Amino acid sequence: MGVPAPFLVLFFFTLWPDKVEPKQDALDPLDASFCHGGLQVTYPELDINKCLVISKDLKLREKVSTIWKAPQISFSGAKKEKMYALVMVDPDAPSRTKPTSAYWRHWLIVNIKGSALKKGRIQGTTLTDYYPPTPPQKSGFHRYQFMLFEQPPHTHVSLADQERSSRGKWDFQAFITRFDLGKPVASLQFLTQNFKD
Repeated sequence: MGVPAPFLVLFFFTLWPDKVEPKQDALDPLDASFCHGGLQVTYPELDINKCLVISKDLKLREKVSTIWKAPQISFSGAKKEKMYALVMVDPDAPSRTKPTSAYWRHWLIVNIKGSALKKGRIQGTTLTDYYPPTPPQKSGFHRYQFMLFEQPPHTHVSLADQERSSRGKWDFQAFITRFDLGKPVASLQFLTQNFKD
């Protein structure tokens, strides 16, 4: 008597769960729920206004990692008289299963004028220059998260010396707490993996 095919498939995945990377062309509900507030991130051939997985089509994964510079950021809900802080992080460095270098800080701009942000321009103080998404090969999908915070009035947001010395292992929650940034007014994320995988 032969073994049913579904049993063989289940047996294979049970024995070797870490050897199989599921195809990811759609977000799971938890990743999809991250996005809120109407933040817009625009690369030359890619407009992102909701959580998504970047497709291999048109070499978009390669372009976002190796060609395109910092995206344009806009937030229609910005209050003209307010100041904002924009953070871009990878919570999955070096991989989502072992994020030992999370949070990896890809970009940090503070003192962004709400009036400029509303028009899709960032006028502020760059504390960390933009570094493109570059997930290591064979590390699976990484989340790249953009979070926009409203800065409390007269708050001088800065990085400590230790934070400036490394982008990795950033204590993001401590940074938010230190400057009383609260919850992001808008957040957006995309998932991508190394374009050679």
